[in-house]
Amino acid sequence: MKARALWAIVAALLAGSCAKPGDRVTLTVWAMGAEGTAIVQLVPGFEKANPGIKVDVEQLPFAEAHQKLLTGFAGDSLPDMAQLGNSWLPEFEALGALAPLDARVATTPAIDRRDYFPGIWDASRIDGRLYGVPWYVDTRLLFYRRDLLKRAGFDHPPRDWAEWRRQMVAIKRLVGPGKFAAIFPLNEYEPLEVLGLQQPEPMVTADARANFENPGFERALAFYLGTVRSGLAPAIANTEIANIWDQFDRGDFSFYITGPWQLDEFAKRIPADRQDEWATAPMPGPDGPGASNAGGSSLVIFRRSDKQDAAWKLIAYLSTPEMELRFHQLTGDLPPRRSTWRAPALAGDAKAQAFLAQLQRVKPTPKVPEWEAIATMMRTVTEAAAHNDMPAAEVAAEIDRQADAILAKRRWMLERERKKPVAGAAS
Repeated sequence: MKARALWAIVAALLAGSCAKPGDRVTLTVWAMGAEGTAIVQLVPGFEKANPGIKVDVEQLPFAEAHQKLLTGFAGDSLPDMAQLGNSWLPEFEALGALAPLDARVATTPAIDRRDYFPGIWDASRIDGRLYGVPWYVDTRLLFYRRDLLKRAGFDHPPRDWAEWRRQMVAIKRLVGPGKFAAIFPLNEYEPLEVLGLQQPEPMVTADARANFENPGFERALAFYLGTVRSGLAPAIANTEIANIWDQFDRGDFSFYITGPWQLDEFAKRIPADRQDEWATAPMPGPDGPGASNAGGSSLVIFRRSDKQDAAWKLIAYLSTPEMELRFHQLTGDLPPRRSTWRAPALAGDAKAQAFLAQLQRVKPTPKVPEWEAIATMMRTVTEAAAHNDMPAAEVAAEIDRQADAILAKRRWMLERERKKPVAGAAS
């Protein structure tokens, strides 16, 4: 008996060692843009550590990614896992396309939720369940001309809206006609979105009601429109700006709300002898330091995948601080884990450190699949309002009316779900 048992063990070991490459699991991953290029460079290390898994990465252009994902869902041809923008998570969760990840996180000590920025982690949670692990973070803050601000009489960036307004007025007086203190491109909804997120009231309620007619959002809207209408910022779209870096360098505007992808662009496009003239700062809020948006992408597993265990291994591998730092070096994307920020490349970068400060104060955008449609509508309404004198309260009411119409189907679906009989309930 002992001999037979011994031979059985040896046979099993030989069978394992003689496994053919075709016996490996092939994991399909969709990733977008520069991130799709970078993940290809990280995969060999994962495959070496996990010889039973082969990773097949398909790189998608950002412009086509959303439609391809929807088409993949409709045709039951989604990959095993993917990079998914945080603002897309609610849509694909509502479709039932995503696998919940709470149980996997609970049994994977290497992914410690306490190491993630709370607002970023929350962006991947819907109705109390986790559907993605943050891969990189994205938020917006102030890029500003430190030298012009100093010449205008200030030795620090704005700390609240009142101080920001005083600084913009002083800079506009300094630079004179044809130049401005700030730029809020009218074809971008993000600056107003950020100002709206800084308010205590949500822009969309938990029961999918529009909530733009509230004192906080009206205050944000009045600040935004007032900056443009008063001539502190030009009433133009970014398509009307020939070269935003050159114009920033010339002092055509001194405050610009944008994201981390611009760090490398500003470093490359502004002459080396003028790099000290610009800096970054966290967003000012109505009454002190303000919140910003919890953007970026998460790694998700699709519910219909039969290789979820292998997909989770890849997510865990890409989520280590070592891989996050390597990913940052390849893309410039900012890591979602606080421990990764202790690396010298980030800890010693003063302009990146402003993002670290901002990431302590980020909020997810409203977690409804329709948010991007609402935000686009909000931009259209405010772009028109920037060219007239309609009171902020009336503009907010129009945004509220249109947003409520966009959310009508969502409310119907929530009501239908609420009325469903509970399984096992007595009839």
